[in-house]
Amino acid sequence: MFKKNMMILSLISLLAISACTEMNQTQQGALSGAAGGAAAGAGIAAVSGGSVGVGAAVGGALGGLAGGIHGNNQQHRR
Repeated sequence: MFKKNMMILSLISLLAISACTEMNQTQQGALSGAAGGAAAGAGIAAVSGGSVGVGAAVGGALGGLAGGIHGNNQQHRR
């Protein structure tokens, strides 16, 4: 089950990151942060014995927020 979930998350992350060509830096940061956060959250939850879905959701939300803030800062520096 864990390998299947991680494979699905990896595929979603890859597809999400490859779709960033027409986005500004804020959007790119939010998307890649959410993808990375979801993968990290799922991995941490699986290792610690928690719910992989909840870990992915929380990690994705926090990663998207952090990535969006970082991308926005990068965009305004230019």
